[in-house]
Amino acid sequence: MPLSNLAINLRTWAFAGVMLGAASVAAAQGEPPSEPPADWGPVSASMSEIPYPYPVDYMPVTHFGQDGLKAYMDVAPTGTANGQAVMLFHGMNFAGIGFAPTIEALAAAGFRVVVPDRVGYGRSSKMDIPYNLHIFASDAKKLLDHLGIEQSAIVGHSMGGMLAARFAMTYPDTTTHVVFVNQIGMSDSRPGRPWRDIEEAAESVRENTTYQSILANHMRYYNTEIKPEYLEFVRYQYGQTLTSDWPLLARIRAWQQAILFFDPVVYDWQHIDTKALVLGGADDRLTRDFSGQARNLAETLQNAELNLYPGIGHNPHFENPEQYHRDLVEFLSSDPDEPASSDW
Repeated sequence: MPLSNLAINLRTWAFAGVMLGAASVAAAQGEPPSEPPADWGPVSASMSEIPYPYPVDYMPVTHFGQDGLKAYMDVAPTGTANGQAVMLFHGMNFAGIGFAPTIEALAAAGFRVVVPDRVGYGRSSKMDIPYNLHIFASDAKKLLDHLGIEQSAIVGHSMGGMLAARFAMTYPDTTTHVVFVNQIGMSDSRPGRPWRDIEEAAESVRENTTYQSILANHMRYYNTEIKPEYLEFVRYQYGQTLTSDWPLLARIRAWQQAILFFDPVVYDWQHIDTKALVLGGADDRLTRDFSGQARNLAETLQNAELNLYPGIGHNPHFENPEQYHRDLVEFLSSDPDEPASSDW
């Protein structure tokens, strides 16, 4: 193994805190444990005890009269600097910590990489507010302004892909490239779905969230072997159900789940003329007919290309990292003023 790849692997395993005992053995055999390992304890709302792969800084934010802090990593290029910035938007069941391999790859390619935790996630403040994508997009733009970055590429994974759409539509002059990685919310799911009060929704989250439900959600992301490091994200999420903050966190999760149904982005796409890439695993089990819906997304965008990997699921940056990061770097290195490839 080349030394550079070894260093990446060591960093990834070091920050994740490789699990020992039953969890690691089971995962190594491709069978995650049916019960939470005995040494899995509570994880605080701030995730302050969970090591991040790079230093974390904070920016003040205010929403609905509440003051809070937005956590972010700002990683300088490790390869020859190319003068370009990339901001990464995480998904519903992750935070910026889940982008460690991608940060490594982009920084090595010369990019400055900015990775925020959205409010309500990771190390950012847990604000009890009616969340929407405009709040997240506004916070991301304020963070770029805070860092003195005038233009940036945007990469959004899963629910982060919804945010990438809202950001690119709202701030076209700021966005050089936009990449949608296994985006969810690729259809308007409001028809036939009645409104559910936040108290009812939060109660459902509290009562129905278990180790088994969290594990089942995460295992749907992968179509290849289950590796021990994948279970770390299960541990973080499950650990928060063991704390006194769980009622608040469940309520916040209910607020954020509502975004999927009541803040659709399918009407944003037609307004986005930024050079775009729809990228990811073709066999994503989270979305019915994902490949067909991904093609529809690419066709609706004004200037997009499509690149899907057969046999790969929802998290291509974990399941297919070498090809995924090679393709991502190639696209982000392309001239933003040149049309996207039509060879798909």
